[in-house]
Amino acid sequence: MVNPLIFCWRCVPINTELQVNEAIRDREVRLIGEDGAQLGIVPVQRALEMAEQAGLDLVKIVPTAQPPVCKLMDYDKHRYEQAKREKELRKNQKTIEIKEVQLSATIAENDVAIKAKNAVKFLQEGNKVKVSIRFRGRQITHTEIGVQVMNDFVERVKDYAAVEKRPMLEGRHMLMILVPKPADKTKAERPAKQPAKEP
Repeated sequence: MVNPLIFCWRCVPINTELQVNEAIRDREVRLIGEDGAQLGIVPVQRALEMAEQAGLDLVKIVPTAQPPVCKLMDYDKHRYEQAKREKELRKNQKTIEIKEVQLSATIAENDVAIKAKNAVKFLQEGNKVKVSIRFRGRQITHTEIGVQVMNDFVERVKDYAAVEKRPMLEGRHMLMILVPKPADKTKAERPAKQPAKEP
């Protein structure tokens, strides 16, 4: 015959959330009221009765304390508001991507202009831009040409970009990181010039 107590215990799902109401097995707890008031250390049975009388839940918020800290609250409302806050945070988070623009030591004027235009677009979208040059064959012995190309590129996008990482050689590649230029607050805060009054 199966022991009913063991059977019931095995039926209880493992809950990774906070312990609530009858799931709290401690003898006594440090109780906090719904308004944050300290209600002292009370037997857990008394805390459950107080929660029931107030139409609230008893929620264990600090299980590692001695005795554990419990609070009287509307647990469903608490979970709803928490989920709402997390959703709002995710909505407000902007993912910054790193876009790449590839140049060459012998890049033509028309090509570099197009690459600069693409970089400006990426920067205006709030993304970082990795600018890279791959040196082919004997070009690696003239890395100063790569630096010149990089500097020229920075000059073309200077109104939109700030250099986060200056050109550095990594193997046969020269890399540079650009970030969106911060908005000039002084211009934004400067009051608009009032039109001259007619005499």
